[in-house]
Amino acid sequence: MTDYVRRRDCLVVPPRNDKGVNFFPIPMYLTNDNKKSFKAIIILNEMINGTHQFQTVANGDDSVLEPLFIDLMSKGYVTTAGMNYQVTAKGREVFDTFMKRYTEYLKVYDIFSYVDLEKGEFAFERYYDFETDDAWFSYTDNERFDDLRIAVAIFKKVDPAEIVFMSFINENRFDTASAGWQMDLVSDNNWSEIEEICNAAIKPEEVGEDAMVDMINQGTELMIKLMQQEQEQNQNQGGNNFGSGNNSEIIEQETVTYYEPYYDPYYISPIWLVPLFLW
Repeated sequence: MTDYVRRRDCLVVPPRNDKGVNFFPIPMYLTNDNKKSFKAIIILNEMINGTHQFQTVANGDDSVLEPLFIDLMSKGYVTTAGMNYQVTAKGREVFDTFMKRYTEYLKVYDIFSYVDLEKGEFAFERYYDFETDDAWFSYTDNERFDDLRIAVAIFKKVDPAEIVFMSFINENRFDTASAGWQMDLVSDNNWSEIEEICNAAIKPEEVGEDAMVDMINQGTELMIKLMQQEQEQNQNQGGNNFGSGNNSEIIEQETVTYYEPYYDPYYISPIWLVPLFLW
């Protein structure tokens, strides 16, 4: 892992012709359907695991969510029960699929969030050396570490925008306990940031296929080792309460064996291959 290219510190501006038109337009990673799906996941989580009741006659802060509820209802993901919306079996199935993906994200992709590309080292190799979160964060807050999660996602043909969205969830960026969260959800701020992160991230072509394969192999070996340590120490995985509550029992306690197919660097779990929502 010594041949990796380090992350660029700024976005590269594509070459332009004499009329100012990009020869190679910057790709868009976050589509309108993406944004609608991610907003819907936050809503379904609140309906399934939270205490907030969304009324069919929206008022106050909930009123900005009414167009989304109309779409969810028209597609059969939610229905009405008296004065409130409630999640249908179809909606719960979508949310369960997302939670399985999110569980895999925490296991499979987060391992690549801090990689020293010059030394070929993963910060997570020392994860259990630190007794507090602050000590761990202090260790990882070092410019020598690069975030390779998006590169790995693109290499495996997984939607990189969904990977960033999951990282936002893990950081509790969509805090439904805070005042005005509904407006934050429908505003462009978080979604623009997800797009910017996808554009600025290291891409597989910058690393090279052989180096990507080598890195993913090493990351998978480390993931399995950490899972074995986690099981031995009976420690819990996760950073916030997203998906907790009544839904938690449907998330299987996945074993090391479940993740062994990831020893193949090209392996993609079937749960990532189906669209979450059909709009």
